[in-house]
Amino acid sequence: MMLAVAVLESEGHALLQAGRAGEAIAIARREHPDIILMDIGLPDMDGMEATRILKADPGTKDIPIIALTAYAMKGDKERILDAGCDGYIEKPIRYKNFLAAVDAAARPPPR
Repeated sequence: MMLAVAVLESEGHALLQAGRAGEAIAIARREHPDIILMDIGLPDMDGMEATRILKADPGTKDIPIIALTAYAMKGDKERILDAGCDGYIEKPIRYKNFLAAVDAAARPPPR
């Protein structure tokens, strides 16, 4: 998380951080961020379950969620996207690809 934070802050993004899924869900409901970068391996519940909760909530269902994960085995990406994530970024992150994915997901859809 420290690398992702440093990269995003260096590009001028304002960040909210949570170390646990329950905390992330509460922050998302309260602050309604432009995008959520969801780690899949969280200590209190996995990021896929947290994503399902956020996508089922009318107040947070429209927030883009990108999985930021070391889960890169065959089938992991499909399971993560099936859980409701809008994107998938493998760790270790590649600086330019990471920023492009975040910027694309955070950009409002064309009208």
